[in-house]
Amino acid sequence: MTTATTTYEPTAEMVRDEKMYLAWGLTEAEYDLIVAKLDRLPNYTEAGLFSAMWSEHVSYKKSKPVLRTFWSRNERVLQGPGEGAGILDIGDGQAVVFKAESHNHPSAVEPYEGAATGVGGILRDIFSMGAQPIAVLDSLRFGELNNATTKHLLDGVIAGIAGYGNAIGIPTVGGEIGFDAVYQGNPLVNVMAVGVIDQAAMQVGRAEGVGNTVMYVGAKTGRDGIHGATFASAEFSSDEDQNRSAVQVGDPFMEKLVMDATLKAIREHGDVIVGVQDMGAAGLVSSSAEMAGKAGMGMQLNLDLVPQRETGMTPYELMLSESQERMLLVVAAGHEAEVQAVFEDAGLDAVAVGTVTDTGRYELLWHGDVAANVPVDFLTTAPKQEMPQATPTRLNEPSADFVPGTLDGAATLTELLQQPTIASKASLFRHFDSMVRADTVVKPGGDAAVVRLRGTKKALAMTTDVNSRFTYLDPYIGGQLAVVEAAGNVVATGAQPIGITDCLNFGNPDDPEIYYELAQSVAGINQMAKQLNTPVISGNVSLYNETDGQAIYPTPMVGMVGLHEDVKMITTISFKNAGDVIYVLGETAADFNGSELQKMVTGDVSGRLRGFDMTEIQTTQAKLLDAIAADLVASAHDIAEGGLGVALAESTFKTPFGATMQWQVPTAWLFSETPGRFVVSVPEANVAVFEQLMGDTATKLGVVTAGDTIQMNTEADELNLSKTTLQENYEEAITWQRNQ
Repeated sequence: MTTATTTYEPTAEMVRDEKMYLAWGLTEAEYDLIVAKLDRLPNYTEAGLFSAMWSEHVSYKKSKPVLRTFWSRNERVLQGPGEGAGILDIGDGQAVVFKAESHNHPSAVEPYEGAATGVGGILRDIFSMGAQPIAVLDSLRFGELNNATTKHLLDGVIAGIAGYGNAIGIPTVGGEIGFDAVYQGNPLVNVMAVGVIDQAAMQVGRAEGVGNTVMYVGAKTGRDGIHGATFASAEFSSDEDQNRSAVQVGDPFMEKLVMDATLKAIREHGDVIVGVQDMGAAGLVSSSAEMAGKAGMGMQLNLDLVPQRETGMTPYELMLSESQERMLLVVAAGHEAEVQAVFEDAGLDAVAVGTVTDTGRYELLWHGDVAANVPVDFLTTAPKQEMPQATPTRLNEPSADFVPGTLDGAATLTELLQQPTIASKASLFRHFDSMVRADTVVKPGGDAAVVRLRGTKKALAMTTDVNSRFTYLDPYIGGQLAVVEAAGNVVATGAQPIGITDCLNFGNPDDPEIYYELAQSVAGINQMAKQLNTPVISGNVSLYNETDGQAIYPTPMVGMVGLHEDVKMITTISFKNAGDVIYVLGETAADFNGSELQKMVTGDVSGRLRGFDMTEIQTTQAKLLDAIAADLVASAHDIAEGGLGVALAESTFKTPFGATMQWQVPTAWLFSETPGRFVVSVPEANVAVFEQLMGDTATKLGVVTAGDTIQMNTEADELNLSKTTLQENYEEAITWQRNQ
């Protein structure tokens, strides 16, 4: 079958002569490869299909060699990378399904819609697997908070996440937000979603079975989001207007209908539903071509049948639109009506638009013409690209350690608690409904969120973490530390870490130094994931995060899930009783490079990161889990930005307690960020057993006290602070700075 020339789009010769494909992201070499493979000129629609499918955002053609190195298998893994989301066995015939996605470029242009549709897209990845979404988390990065653009972006992104998540009825239970000047022109909006499923109901996105029906369900297709995948595969320039037409527009109420109907269809007719896939990046073309490609099949679609909300749409527009709230199903032939009825009862379109074939071809019909006819495997397999790597110049140059010198400990702690990256985000998270569905046990503000699993004693802990200042100073160690922090947050709640998703946010991969950062960060994540037995089962890559040639810090966000076998053993960060004994777990050293203290004092980060003992950190986490399981621990808090001083102060906030401690170290060590540590409190009656279990892992610091005073005595100083004053500064800092 050959393609016909029609009047609705530019001719194949125009595409070639005017090199239209360059604006869509195809290179001349790639275009020439397409011409050679097809043995003819690709028409306008076909060139558009290849440009979307071969974009980095869809194909991962540049990052795939690195991604293939991820360790993704262990005894729990039921589904690893390659489908809509990863799946882990959590016992009793149940599984947890989770994934993270980025929506950075759209959020930079239209912060509300960019963030909102990021939530919608990741939720569809979860329920396309047959899972009921139970929680959303976010990981956000912005420029400095004293910048007007940052305030605009922050307000829009928070409103977008809240507006979509709250309306669809899935709680936003946690996350993290950081501020650094490098994100000024390119904010990061990463969203993680978690769902649960009975293992018998698991779905995959495959188009199998010759003659089976390809069914379009959900919202109608419009012109929003066209070439969104290409848009996400290029950097920004302040000299150019950004492409607002590439930003999708979401409707959470429609998404709720689509989610409920899809899950009902899978539940009631799963035996005849062959495959399910979200129409995400690159819309109808990616979902349909990928489903056919994964099954080794062909597919024929009749575009006249695609539900449309705008008139005069062309095949190019229909295939590349990223209109939201749409899904693609493959249904066993002869069973279309029963599946359609589920969606039609919900007031949704459910239309048979195509057929699975054995031709290996991807064929699009339109008004009696053939709008496209290309090999499926060629369309879905972008040319491999071996990217050069080079150690960043900054890592080869001498860099002195940051030495804090003599500090006013009380003033330093007070100021640290007001830094935007450390300060309470409650004024932002209050916009999120974290309690809808009534299963949230630990809400935003804890180390990790915890959501109970209905009908069981179990719960899931979940978190998103990365310190991009660390990955900037050392991509490998920084990648390791992202996993360490995520695991620490999960362990602090009493949960066993079981698996990882990621969002790999980097600059332009054509720069060998940027590609080195990507490769080394992944290697670091991988090494620590193996150490902790937390496989990387899903993820996302977002490259080209730079403006005017200025890249963001390498930001490999780690999303982690942990399993609680019994909700009775969930631990939180707050001190519980006066007289409980306070300990620090893990060794502390002079680790100030990349710290919040260094950033606050110097306005920048520099120096080298010290290596650490992975086995020692794993042992500390394992001992803490044993202590929590033995009901020895009253509270536990992971020590991260700002060090032990900040963690101890946070443990007193919103309680009637203060603390007094004696620690024979330099005052500056209160703010060291040595990884893998915890602040815990232990009832006096449990101290002997606790100390025997922990051995030299635990160092006694002091006791929880009644009243308002926090007293920290070091080698040279006695810090006496008002908890109320510290807490007010901590809680009001974000609001105060946003209003300046």
